[in-house]
Amino acid sequence: MSGLFSCQRVFFSGLVAMLLTGCAATVDTPPVVAVEPVIPQCQPAAHGDQLVGNWLSVRTQKGVVGELRTLFTLNADGTMAYTELLKRGKQPSQGLTESGCWVHQGQTLVIQTLESNGAQVNLDDPIYKNNYPIVSIKAKALTMQGPDGKTIKARSMSPGYRLPF
Repeated sequence: MSGLFSCQRVFFSGLVAMLLTGCAATVDTPPVVAVEPVIPQCQPAAHGDQLVGNWLSVRTQKGVVGELRTLFTLNADGTMAYTELLKRGKQPSQGLTESGCWVHQGQTLVIQTLESNGAQVNLDDPIYKNNYPIVSIKAKALTMQGPDGKTIKARSMSPGYRLPF
């Protein structure tokens, strides 16, 4: 008799296991869809905007050994390139290259970086949007206030000008 109970136990255990397996809910996970980041479209500058062009600023900064050279390339189509180069005597130069959009809003130059050193940036990070209040703009000279509150004096450079490394 104990053999019969043993067989019944095995049978019922197997039956319970099959029922439990059948009751287990199967969840279909939706396929993972890659979301492409929305890249803002640059807006063309107003016809004749005085900011269009290449603007070079050369300055020193407290706590930084060397000379900082910054080139703002502001294109009529609203695109921009921002290149900063640290020249330190005989040591190799160090640089930063950014690209994106710019807009002239009232008395402020607003720069939105979309790529930094060739990599897309997080558009939600406020470090990639900078406002430069314009103090004065003349044919060959631009004076702005930097994001750090320091005065930036830049001079107009010829079209196609690039910072020498």
